[in-house]
Amino acid sequence: MHLSLMVIAIAIACLTRLCRSTPSPTWTDRWQHTLLTFLFAPLLLFMTAVAVLCMGTQGQMLGLPVGWIGYLLALTFLSSAVLMLIGLAGQGWRSLKQIRTYPQIQINGANGRILETSCLFAAQIGFWTPELVISQGLVATLSQEQLDAVLTHEQAHAHHHDTFWFFWLGWIRHLTAWLPNTEPCWQELLLLRELRADRWAAERVDSLVLAETLLQVIKSPLTDAQHYCAAFGETVSLNRLEERIEALLTHSAQSCETRRLVWIGLLFAFLPLLTVLFHS
Repeated sequence: MHLSLMVIAIAIACLTRLCRSTPSPTWTDRWQHTLLTFLFAPLLLFMTAVAVLCMGTQGQMLGLPVGWIGYLLALTFLSSAVLMLIGLAGQGWRSLKQIRTYPQIQINGANGRILETSCLFAAQIGFWTPELVISQGLVATLSQEQLDAVLTHEQAHAHHHDTFWFFWLGWIRHLTAWLPNTEPCWQELLLLRELRADRWAAERVDSLVLAETLLQVIKSPLTDAQHYCAAFGETVSLNRLEERIEALLTHSAQSCETRRLVWIGLLFAFLPLLTVLFHS
C-alpha cells in the first residue's frame, strides 16, 4: 500500500506540472501561478513520504498490508533531500566565508566587499543577511548615477531577502529536477525576482539609467548566479533581458507579492498526511 501511495503522489506531481495553464499577463498573477506550480508537486511528495514513514512497515491501511518497498522509496527520497540540503548549505557557507576575506568597501553609504576583477559584477551573496559584493571593474567603469542604480537594485534583493528564499527554492529545484517543467518554472521565478527588484529600484532612481546600466553590465557577466546569489547582471536569455528592459521603460511591472491564495493552494499538498488516520 505504501508503494501505491508513493506512485500516486508521483503521478499527481507530474500531472500538475504537465497541466500548466497560461497565467494572466500581470506580474502579480504570474508570480502566484509560477510559485504554486513550482512548490505544489515537491511538497506533495514530501508529505506523502513523511506519511509513509510515520506509518512504518507494520500493520494495514484500508485493509491492505503495507510493505518495505514504498517505505524504502520514501526513506530514500527524504534522505536524499536532507543530504542535498546539507551539501548546498555547505557550499553556500564556504562561498560566504571566501567572500568575507575580500577587502571591505563603503560606497554610496553601503558596506560591501570589493572583488578584484575587471568584469562588471554586483550581487548579494549569502542567506538571510547577505554580503554585497561589487567588482573593481564596476566601480571603475560606471558613472556615479549608474553605480547608484546598481546598488539600489541590490538593496531591493536584500530588502526582500531573495538570497534566503531562493536558496530554499534552489534546493527544491535540484531535488526535483526530474519532474516536468522544473527548469522553466525556476527560470520564470528568477525573472520575476529580477523584475521585482528592478521595479523597487525604479521607484528610487531613474528607470532609464537603470535600464542602460543593465544593458552595459549584462555584456560582461562574471559567472552564472548560484541559488544563494542575486546578481544584477545575471546571465539571461535575450527574451528575458528584453522583458526586463521593457518593464523598466514602460513602468508596467507590478508587485510580485505572495498572496493568501498561494498558501491555500499549497494546503492541498498536505492531504497525504490524512492517510495516517487509516493505518492500523
